[in-house]
This record gives sequence, structure tokens and C-alpha cells, in this order.
Amino acid sequence: MSYQIKKAAVLGSGVMGSGIAAHLANVGIPVIMLDIVPRELTKEEAEKGLTLDHPAVRNRIPAQSKKALLKQKPSPITSKRTLELIEIGNMEDDLEKLADVDWIIEVVVENLKIKKQVFAKVDQFRKPGTIVSSNTSGISVNAMIEDCSDDMKKHFLGTHFFNPPRYLKLLEVIPTKYTDPEVLAYMKTFGENVLGKGVVEAKDTPNFIANRIGTYGLLVTVQEMLNKGLTVGEVDSVTGPLIGRPKSATFRTLDVVGLDTFIHVANNVYDQVEGEEKKVFEVPEFMLQMKEKGMIGAKAGKGFFKKEKGVIYQLNPESLEYEDRKKFTTPAVEMAKQQKGTRAKLKTLLSAKGDPAGDFIWAVTKRTLLYTADLLGEIADDIVSIDDAMKWGFGWELGPFEMWDAIGLEKSVKRMQEEGDTIPEWVLNLLEKGNTSFYKADSGSVYFYHNGEYKERQFNRKEIHIKRLKETKGVIKKNTGASLIDMGDGVALLEFHSKSNALGLDTMQMVKFALEEVEKNYVGLVIGNQGKNFSVGANLALMLMEAQDQNFDELDLVIRQFQNMTMRIKYAEKPVVVAPFNMTLGGGAEVTLPAAAVQASAETYIGLVEVGVGLIPGGGGTKELYLKKLRNMPKGIDFDLMKIANDVFEKVATAKVSTSAEEAFEYGFLGKGDGISVNPDHLLYDAKEKVLALARTGYKKPQPEKIPVVGDAGYAAMVMGAKSMQYAGYASDHDIKIAEKLAYVLSGGRIKEGTLIDEQVMLDLEREAFLSLIGEPLTQARMQHMLLKGKPLRN
Repeated sequence: MSYQIKKAAVLGSGVMGSGIAAHLANVGIPVIMLDIVPRELTKEEAEKGLTLDHPAVRNRIPAQSKKALLKQKPSPITSKRTLELIEIGNMEDDLEKLADVDWIIEVVVENLKIKKQVFAKVDQFRKPGTIVSSNTSGISVNAMIEDCSDDMKKHFLGTHFFNPPRYLKLLEVIPTKYTDPEVLAYMKTFGENVLGKGVVEAKDTPNFIANRIGTYGLLVTVQEMLNKGLTVGEVDSVTGPLIGRPKSATFRTLDVVGLDTFIHVANNVYDQVEGEEKKVFEVPEFMLQMKEKGMIGAKAGKGFFKKEKGVIYQLNPESLEYEDRKKFTTPAVEMAKQQKGTRAKLKTLLSAKGDPAGDFIWAVTKRTLLYTADLLGEIADDIVSIDDAMKWGFGWELGPFEMWDAIGLEKSVKRMQEEGDTIPEWVLNLLEKGNTSFYKADSGSVYFYHNGEYKERQFNRKEIHIKRLKETKGVIKKNTGASLIDMGDGVALLEFHSKSNALGLDTMQMVKFALEEVEKNYVGLVIGNQGKNFSVGANLALMLMEAQDQNFDELDLVIRQFQNMTMRIKYAEKPVVVAPFNMTLGGGAEVTLPAAAVQASAETYIGLVEVGVGLIPGGGGTKELYLKKLRNMPKGIDFDLMKIANDVFEKVATAKVSTSAEEAFEYGFLGKGDGISVNPDHLLYDAKEKVLALARTGYKKPQPEKIPVVGDAGYAAMVMGAKSMQYAGYASDHDIKIAEKLAYVLSGGRIKEGTLIDEQVMLDLEREAFLSLIGEPLTQARMQHMLLKGKPLRN
């Protein structure tokens, strides 16, 4: 049977249920969100004369949840329009609507009895063949479905999303003993290709994969902290980015998750395991006392940390009082910080015997690695699934087995044995065969140890890994800023790889070379990378240094070169497709805007943010955003040129950044011919396919454009708008000076409204405005503040 999910239903509209509904709507799937019927009227409902039978009352819970999606941060929705795809109802009046959907997801309270009651109702109303799943975080999926019909059993499985569903990549798929293999295969493919998830198949065991190992690791960390007499702050200072974990480290993570939620998850395993494992999952007494006192984390305003008057204090586990925060400053920590890359940092830290921080991290890491190795086969069939689950669900840079490889498998096992630890038999067998790692790489392929031998890892054909591309195809040319790589099928890839992918002269040189090479030997070019962000813009520190030294001729040359680069991208003979993701700011946006097409990751935060450092875009960003807005206007319909100019002025003057690729369309940064990749791992593949499609259809480079501008009248209107902000107390004198420069560029100078000007005229205006502003002391102060503090200065 072939499956297709065109419409879905979510049963339960709490934070998780509404988040899942939002994610489905984000990817374009209409969803019905149902919840229970209230048993009492609110004060407001009673005052309006409503009764318990009124639809507004009966649907109140999902209605409130849908409304709350607009206020949550980070936002669960990619656009306000997403909400249009979410229909609400209740689980008494609207169950017949389940017959019209292709997938039903249960997200009710974690109680087996209640879940079974819900599924009994679902079984009555669903049509045969409809896929049904539970978002349980740990209850047995086999137990909850055992009383249902054979058809429902066949089409049932667990689909455990991680919160928040929009942002966390992991989706654990848990088949039951009844699940049709075809249903399982379809949902894994659907989860990856349509929902954009990293899908891992887990077994029906307590807390599945990520929560089982993650909870164990957190509890072990707490135990070792207490054993070694360390503080909450000291632990968090070394269990974050230093070892390849999120900035929230251990206790800040618990504050974000909520101690009440964490205790529930820990108890779920505690109730189902025995022996030494059960002891680990016993929540420490001080954490239970914290819960009783309401000290459950961020949602209560206090947990392991509390912020007062801008100062963060740490909890003392013994007294449950707050004290000054402490951090580890041991020799091993300082040495690890000097290393490049997580693997080197870990190795340095874990080899530092006798160092308090090194001994602590070793104790926690050792116990977690051994526990994980013991669970292989019980929670998942292979080490890849476990490593991926921890990376995608908990934000670990390295999974447990990747971490073990990084610190040295042979050496670490020897140390563990010397300390009296029992090593899992399969790990000893691996070493006895002369192997020294869980993973091996060869000629662009990755192999992992599985059932006594190495097995090649199979990737989705849509996953393009730049590192493996380089290993198999080599590098055509590179410098410190970028590399040109052959993607295959006649498409080349220009990869940025400077620090933060900041754009400097080296990047401009590589863009020039790449375009010349592509025009001779390739059908097109993708500009993309797999760093943390696409690009945070031009090299701010270098520009500030030149401005402070009054090297304005040098700066003028650099801006001209940047403008030449963006124009070369725009007027290249072969199609150039840019693949932005995450932060695509300032110069990053200016590289993106003139491309033949853009293939953006769903999580693309794009904006011309130069005003934040006292400048305006100098590389053609204002011009290209304005032109993109004009090109996206419907043909044959008169439009208000002033309205478009005002809109661009507002976007640039307020440094507006999209919160998603969907919003980037609404802001005008993306337009006709551009696309969105929901799965970030497929972004480069989709961009490559877009290049090939453009080439196949006989791509012709655009012709130079004449730009209609708003002239004197438009300039006056834009400046007046900025000054009204000043009168209201929202803009300084320097803000107005910047706004006047921007208005002058957008208006085309002191000319008549409707005049057509050449692109180069607007580029010259941009460059002149940029150079005049960068010479201003107040702008230089803003630049300095951004470099030092990482946030804008208002002066």
C-alpha cells in the first residue's frame, strides 16, 4: 500500500501538542487540533452569558493553545499565516473529523490508562489505513495499542518529537510488534523528507534512546558533583561547549526543561529497571526538595540559577540558598580552551589526571560511555542510531561512540580497566580483533562497527557532506576564506570557511575565480557551506581598523570590490544559486540577494543589519532588496513605488531580520523562483538541483536594469518618517543621520520622482554613504561596541 499524508490530526493541545501541530502547519500540512471539553466556565465566559454547551467554551482549550503559539519564544511557527492551517475542535464533538485525515498523533497526558481510552475512541472513527502514532516520551507503545483493532495495530507506532518540535531535529520512531514494515519505512522517509527531521528507529524500552542516555548522563553529573564537592556553576562551566555540548550545559538545561519534567522522565526509567541502574535513576533528595519549594527552573523564575538585578546566582545544593556563581579555572580547563576543535579539547581535558576539572569530566564521561555501550541492542540496533539521537535530541556535537573514538578507545579502555570498571564484551571483542575505533572513514565513505565487523553507513542521497566531497572529489582551489569544490553533475560549490564565515578580500578573490572557472568548465555554481551560520557579514574588525587609521582610499577600494563581487554573481553567464541558512546577515544577505535563485534552509535568518553598527549596506544590498521587491510585484498592475521604497527603507533602517525563510518571503528577501529546504541536510542537494534545472531550461543571464526611484518627494517622506520616530524618543540624532543617508540612496538622489537610473548610480550612492558614515566617531563607537559586547550600542 502506498501512503501519503495530506492532512493530520493532533489529539492534545498542550505545549507539545500545539508545537507538533505548528510544525505540521509550518511544512504546509493542514491539521486538526483537538482537546478535552472544559467542565467549568471561566469568569469571563460566565459574564458573557455562555454555557458549557457553547462551542466557544467547548473548544476553549485548543483555541487558547493556538493563540499562545503567537506569544511563545522561540516561536513555534515560521509565519503568522501558519495558523491558518490549524483547525481546532474537541474530542467529544469532532472525532468524526478523524475519518478525513491521513495521520493521527496522540499527545495527551503521560498515563497509559488515559492513552488507551483515547485510542479506543480513535479506533472507532479513523478510516482503515490511517496511520496513528503516539508522541509518548517513554510509555510502552506496545502496551497502549494492545486492545485496538488489527488494522489500527498494523498502522500504529511511536513518533517521539523533541521539544520544541520546530527547532529540535530528533524524531524517534518506535515500531510495535504489530507495525507493518511498510508503515515504518514510510514514516521514516516522511519524517526526514517532509518534516525535515533526523529520524532514528528506537526500540520500545523506557525513555527510548536520547532521554534514556541523556537523563542518565545528567544524573551521573549531579552525583559526581556531590561526590567531589563541586558547585553548580563549576559544573556548568565545563559541561557546555568545552566538551561539545550546548551553552546551557547541565543545570541551565535542567532549568530550561523544568525540574518537574526531568523528575518525571527519570522516574519513568526508575520504575522499570533494577539493580545498579535503578540507583542511578533515583533522583537526589535536594532536587525533590527543590520541586516541593517550586524551584523548578526558568518557568518559575528560579531553579539551579536565579537572576536578580542582572546578576546570576547559583544554588547551593546543601542549603538550597543562592550564592555567587563560581567557575572552574584549573590548568586543564585553560589548556583545553587553547585547543582547536571539540575532539582536541576533550582529549586534553580527559587526559589531565589529578586536575579537579579533568577528573570530574572523566568520571562523568566514563560512566556515560560504559552505560551507553551496555545498552546497545536493547535501545537501538546500532551505534549510529545512538550517536545521532544524542546529537539531534540533546545537541551533543559528538555522540557517545564518536566521543569515545575522540579520546582514544584503546587508551581509555585500559584506564577504565585499571580503575576496576567492567567493559562490555562486544567492546573488548572489537579491540581483540586489532581495531582501535568504532568508526572508520575511507575514500569518502564512513564505516561503523556492527555485529563484529565494519559496515558502511548509508546516507540519504539528498545528504551532501562537504567534508566527504573534498575527500572524493578534491578541492579545485582554496584560500583562507573559501574553497571551490566539484559537486558532480557539472555543478561547482563555493564554500565559505573563514571565522564566522565573515567576508573579506580572500572571499571576494575566490568568488571571482569561482565564477571564471564555472563559466569555462561547469553548468553552474552553488554558494553554500556547512558552518554554524551562512555568513554574519563583512569583516567588521578589519573595516573598523582601516577607518580608525583613516585609510579611506583603501576602504573605498574594498567596497568597490565587494560591489563588483555581488554584480558578478548577478550577471554571471551560468546560474548561481545561493544556499543560505541560520544567520545570513549584512554582507551575507548581499551575496544572497543578487543570485539567479536562492534555496534557503527553513531556518534562515536574513537581514541587512548594518544600521546596528552605524552604517548602511555598502555592497548593493539596499539596491537588490528594492529591485527584488519590484520584480515580485504582479505584472500589468499599477503599484505604489513610494510604498515599496518605504517598505525597503523600514526593513533596512530597523535592521529587520526574518525569523524563518517563510518570513524572508514576506519581507522580500526571497521571491519568485526561490525555494525552501525543510531538512537542512538536504539544502545543498536542493540548491544543486535548482542549478541543474536552470541550466536545463536554457539559463540566460539577466540584462542590466534601469531602476525607477522616488526622488525628492520620496526622500522627504522617508526622512519625515524617521524624524517622527525621533520625536517619539525612539531615535537619536545619529540614527537620523544614518536614516537620511539611507533615504538619499533609495530615492536615487535629488531627482524627480519616477526617474530611471542605472544600477551603478545607486551603487555609487551606497558606497559614498557607507564611507561617509564609517568616518563618523559615533559609528566607530557602535562598531567597537558590537565587536566587544556582541550587541548594538545606542548613541
